Amino acid sequence: MSTPINPYRGFRFPAAIINEAVWPYHCFSLSLREVELILAARGIEVSYETIREWSRRFGRDFANTLRRRRPRPGDKWFIDEVFIRVRGKQHYLWRAIDQDSVVLDILVQSRRNTKAAKRFFRKLLKGLRYAPRVLVTDKLKSYAAAKKDLKLGSEHRQRTLV
Repeated sequence: MSTPINPYRGFRFPAAIINEAVWPYHCFSLSLREVELILAARGIEVSYETIREWSRRFGRDFANTLRRRRPRPGDKWFIDEVFIRVRGKQHYLWRAIDQDSVVLDILVQSRRNTKAAKRFFRKLLKGLRYAPRVLVTDKLKSYAAAKKDLKLGSEHRQRTLV
């Protein structure tokens, strides 16, 4: 039986210090220089380039752990679109939130038709990997057509969202 390979082997600093540098960078979205200052305040002299290399090498594990710990979104989704202007042209910001007002996903598109709604639903379902129990939308007909094409078994409620 072989022993697992230590990913921190060969580094000058112990694993605890590497973890202490990479964790706040991913968890709190701090800059590399801010993490460098935090470590310097604790008496650890590390350059931001070293932290960048550690984050590149070990960051994926931290990001995956944080993603797994995130609470699962609710099963009742509210979907709508908002009119916005980008460089003088009208676009649509499609957004989905759950019953706890957690933003599930957003997408900016130039169209507001069935194809655009299907694209948003696919992106939303791909990221969350489960279908909602209830889908609440405004009265845009594209939502019903996209739901039918994607064969979602969710209950679909249409109402005017405020």
